[in-house]
Amino acid sequence: MKSFVRKFLVQHHYKGLLLIDGKLTQVLESGIYSFWNNDISVEVKVIDPNYEIRSQFGTHENVAALLKNEILRNLLKIIEVKDGEIILMYENGTLKDVLNVGQYAFWNDITERVFQKVDLTKVEITEDIPNTILENTTLRHYVRKFIVPNQYKGLLIIDGKLVNTLEAGTYSFWNNGISIDVNTVDTRMQQMEIAGQELLTKDKAMLRINFYVSFQVQSIEKALMENKEYDKQLYILMQLALREFVGALTLDELLLKKDSVGKEILENLGEKAGDLGIRAFDAGIRDVILTGEMKEIMNQVLIAEKKAQANGIMRREETASTRSLLNTAKLMEENEVLWKLKEMEYMEKIAEKIGDITVSGNSNIVSQLKEIFTK
Repeated sequence: MKSFVRKFLVQHHYKGLLLIDGKLTQVLESGIYSFWNNDISVEVKVIDPNYEIRSQFGTHENVAALLKNEILRNLLKIIEVKDGEIILMYENGTLKDVLNVGQYAFWNDITERVFQKVDLTKVEITEDIPNTILENTTLRHYVRKFIVPNQYKGLLIIDGKLVNTLEAGTYSFWNNGISIDVNTVDTRMQQMEIAGQELLTKDKAMLRINFYVSFQVQSIEKALMENKEYDKQLYILMQLALREFVGALTLDELLLKKDSVGKEILENLGEKAGDLGIRAFDAGIRDVILTGEMKEIMNQVLIAEKKAQANGIMRREETASTRSLLNTAKLMEENEVLWKLKEMEYMEKIAEKIGDITVSGNSNIVSQLKEIFTK
């Protein structure tokens, strides 16, 4: 049997939209509503006030026409998001959602909502948005983040133009079609090794030299914007300066001036390092390595020098010894007592080497001994 009454339930904490012949007639609070079952079309659309109204209608329903109803509009907050914008929706102080381009409708009297408009057409985040909100998963893909490490500096380049110099820290920008780059450089003291350089001295001696230079970036703009790969350019400058310096010295001169090479090279480097945006503080030779043939030649020279020194010492000793003998002979010639003393000294030395003495006959022993040592 056909019922004469149609009933509709609007649950607690929900609202209902009464549609008669497709037109919004009334906004219903929670409760049970009854209508005569006749040829007039009656529909109650139940809406959850905690969510945006449009999201609760099907695609076939003309929501735009409903929102034009004066009764409904007075109960709603209409939010329109234009191109190049997003709106952050906070509920009770917490980020609830990010609204993209479109029109949104929320009940005024249910939940406390705050809407914050964001202009995505600009790069810098000028809105008052805490970092914790920027890190929220619902907002993260709208944000570009760059980190400048400690002891580094960075250059902010927007659309290919230098905008600012950044100190160490974390920087966030809106994610849009504008290109952003942050180029960083280490501002600490650094050391560059120039190893295994095979160089020819003025006297054609082939050497292998290990060299070092300590430097620090002084102007990050010059280093990164006015030069490409400033560190490689510094390497080539030091390499050429070392080659020029070594080529002007003989091997012996180089070995003598080895400790002062770094200082002279830095002086010759002059303003070239400043043009790279850096300053070189120290430089020097670590090792001077002779090639195989040069090592043998140097060993031979060293042996010859040592032999010559040894021969010189021996000749000096022989000369001194001869001079001493000559002086002794002159003294002995002038002094008979000294002669006898020298004679007795030699007799004593000879006697030390005699093992046995044979005495013949019955002659006096003392006389025979005297005769042996005075012959």
